[in-house]
Amino acid sequence: MKNISILLNIRKVVISLMGFGALLIISSCQDILDENPKAVVAENYYNTASEFETAVNAIYSPLRSTTFIGSYMVVIDTHTDWGFGRGSRAALNDFQGLNSTWKNAVGNVWSMFYLSIRNANYVIKNASDDNMSDEIKKFVAEAKFLRAFNYFHLVNNWGGVPIRTESNMEDKDIGRSSVDAVYDLIVSDLKDAEANLPEKQSHIGRPTKYSAKTMLADVYIHLEMFTEARDKAKEVIDSQNYSLVPLETVDGFTWDLWGPEVLTTPEEIFYLKFSRQQGQGNYMPWVLNHPSTGLFNFGGAYAHYSDASLPFYKNWNDNDLRKGLWDMINFGLGDSTLVSRKFADQNASSTAGAGTDFPLYRYSEVLYIYAEAATRVADGPTEEAVEALNMVHRRAFGENPLIPSSSDFDINDYNKESFIDLIIEERGYEFIFEGKRWLDLKRTNKARELIKKNRGFDVPDKHFLWPIHTSEMDFNDAINEEDQNPGY
Repeated sequence: MKNISILLNIRKVVISLMGFGALLIISSCQDILDENPKAVVAENYYNTASEFETAVNAIYSPLRSTTFIGSYMVVIDTHTDWGFGRGSRAALNDFQGLNSTWKNAVGNVWSMFYLSIRNANYVIKNASDDNMSDEIKKFVAEAKFLRAFNYFHLVNNWGGVPIRTESNMEDKDIGRSSVDAVYDLIVSDLKDAEANLPEKQSHIGRPTKYSAKTMLADVYIHLEMFTEARDKAKEVIDSQNYSLVPLETVDGFTWDLWGPEVLTTPEEIFYLKFSRQQGQGNYMPWVLNHPSTGLFNFGGAYAHYSDASLPFYKNWNDNDLRKGLWDMINFGLGDSTLVSRKFADQNASSTAGAGTDFPLYRYSEVLYIYAEAATRVADGPTEEAVEALNMVHRRAFGENPLIPSSSDFDINDYNKESFIDLIIEERGYEFIFEGKRWLDLKRTNKARELIKKNRGFDVPDKHFLWPIHTSEMDFNDAINEEDQNPGY
C-alpha cells in the first residue's frame, strides 16, 4: 500500500481532533472522508448523529488541556513516595496539604472536570425517544462514560462533591453530595456505557464496551467490591481483545506503547490521543523532560523528578526495563537526581505540541486489578492471580509475557498481605506519571506508612483531600465555609 507511513501520520492527526469540532473520518487507506466543521454549540439543541458526535467531542477538550496533563496528573504523582516537584511545585513535596498557589491550581482542575461534565450533560439531556437512534445511543453512552471518569477523579481528590447531571444542570446552588452518592452515579453511568458502547469503535481513541468494563473494575476495587472488580477484569481478559505489547528495550516503553508515531496497540483500552498540531498536542513531554537528553525538541521543564536515594528506587531490580525510564541528571540538586524519559517526542510542534498519547487505561492495569481482586476474594494468591502479575513482570524484564520465566514470582513465597503488597509495588513501577500511585496508596491505607518510611513525612489528614476552591463557594450558595474539607 503506497504512502502507508504518511497515512498513519494523517490518522494520528485525525484521532487528536476529538474534543475539537469536526472529526476527519478515515475508514481505510483508500477511503478518506473529511467532514465539514459543524458549528454545534453545546447549549444548542441537536438532533442528528453527526451533531451529537461533535457535542461529544467537546467533552474531551478539558481533559486534553494542559490543566489535566500539566497540573492534575503530575500533582497527584508528586503526592507519592517517589515524586518531587521543582520550583513552585516543590511545595507539593512536604505532604502538608496545598499552599495558596496550588489551591488555585487545583481550583482550575476542579473547574476543568466540571466543564467536561457540563458538556456531557448537554449530550445526555438532548437525547430523547424522538431522536434516539442506535448511533445516538452510542454517543450518549460515551458521554456517560466520560462523565463517570470526571466524577471518579473528583470524588477521589475532593470527597463528596456537588452532583450536576442533565436533570439539575441549570441549577446554580447545589450542595455537596455524599461520597456514596457520587459513586452511585459513577457506577450507574458506567453500567449504561457498558451496555451501549460498541465492542469496537469506528474511531480509534473513543471508549468501547471494554473501556467501561475496565473502569468499572477500577471503581469496584476502590469501593472494596472485590468480587465485582475481579469479575469485570476477567471479562476484559476473557474477551481476548487485548494483549501486552512485547518489549525488549527501555526505549520500547517510550516509543512503542504511546509514542508519537504509534496509532494504537493491542494494549490500549482508553488513551487520550494527541498529535503534533497547534492545539492538539500533549504537554507532558515538556513538563517532564530535561534538555540534555534530546528526547524533546523544545527542551523540557523537568518540573517533576525523583531521586535514586529513595527506597522506592534503590529496592527496584536493576534488570527491570522500567527502571531505565529514569535518567540520572544533576541539574543542581545532586548526582542522584532522576528525570523521567517516559514520554517523549523529538518532532513536537511546540512545548504543548507533542504527538505522544497519554494512557488512562491499558491492559496491564486490567491484569493488576484482576490479580489484586482475585487474591482478596480468595484470601490468598491464586495461580491465576500470580500469572496475571507475572505477565506484566515478564514484559518489564524484556521477556515474552506469555512464557514462564526464571524472573517469575512464586506463589509459595507469598500470603494474602505480602502478595497484595507486591502488586501495589509493581503497580507503582508500571504507572509512574500515569496518575495511579497516590490513589493506590490512599485506597489501600498505605499512604502514611510508605511516605513515612520512604520520605520521612508524617501525612496530616488535610493532605488526603484537596480544598474546594473559593470560586465554587462564591458562586454556589449551597456550599459555605462549613462545607470545606478539613484543614482548609
